Amino acid sequence: MILSQILQPSLVKVPLAGKDKQSVITELVNLLDAGKLLLNKDVALQAVLNREQVRSTGIGSGIAIPHGKCNAVKELVIALGIAAQPIDFDSVDNKPVSIVILLLSPLDQTGPHIQALARISRLMLDEAFRNKLQKASSANEVCELFANKENE
Repeated sequence: MILSQILQPSLVKVPLAGKDKQSVITELVNLLDAGKLLLNKDVALQAVLNREQVRSTGIGSGIAIPHGKCNAVKELVIALGIAAQPIDFDSVDNKPVSIVILLLSPLDQTGPHIQALARISRLMLDEAFRNKLQKASSANEVCELFANKENE
């Protein structure tokens, strides 16, 4: 799976306006909706928020990957935001996050969903890459960083 083929500048927000977990998730769902990638914005948002209630998707190292599966999307979609000020996300390491990558998948497509989560997690292990993302000043720069990283 090549994330840079899915993630477009119109689906990246730098910086995020939201200051808390729910507002940031809503902001990223709104980006997907504005891009005409959602069949039902409310269903999509509720799927992510329901998943977040089960266990925080703040995976540590300043990263959160809120995600959900629902019938509000036809295929895997991704939106990404970079927070100007770190946000409390109830992360496993108890540290705030500044990189938020939201995934939504159809209920019947587990494979791509798991592959995307694994791919993002693998890329985010690279501290230098994370630092570059956190310092990105535009959506185009974020997309370029992903493309370059995936072409290494």
